[in-house]
Amino acid sequence: MTIDKDVFIAPSATLRADEGTPFYIGPNSNIQDGSILHGLANERIRVGNKRYSIYIGKGVSVAHGAIIHGPCFVGDNVFVGFKAIVFNASVGRGSYISMDAIVMNGVRIAPDRFVPPGAHIDTQAKADKLGKVPKDSREFAREVRRVNREFPPSYHALFGPHQCSCGISYDRKRLVK
Repeated sequence: MTIDKDVFIAPSATLRADEGTPFYIGPNSNIQDGSILHGLANERIRVGNKRYSIYIGKGVSVAHGAIIHGPCFVGDNVFVGFKAIVFNASVGRGSYISMDAIVMNGVRIAPDRFVPPGAHIDTQAKADKLGKVPKDSREFAREVRRVNREFPPSYHALFGPHQCSCGISYDRKRLVK
């Protein structure tokens, strides 16, 4: 599994690299609470000259409760909405998968496409009919990425790197000597 720089993985996210591996998560991406990443054994997608179970590009947001199930490619700056499922699919750069939507069955979502809430995109014909991402959805995805970049320092302050038995976190380097 490769997790690039400045990636936020929420404490209750699940990255199951027990069957399908490897995973790649690109820089400045965020995997939010309750999300699951899992891949099928022996199933891969090709990105460049490498093969992955799950490939997530840079600047991707995987919202609360979403499932990314490999083999799967998620391009740069994609937003995967709350409780959405992406399974055995390729999602093009800048696309927006709305809440409760399902993208599956080997479909290829073109760049900058909008999957409406609750949609089931399970054929290439359905994928090819998707419209462009609306401006308000693009702005929402941008704001989610911004907010999630603020979480790692806050979690660090709450949870580590060291914790007193009373529950207060501290950094040994900053203790008064």
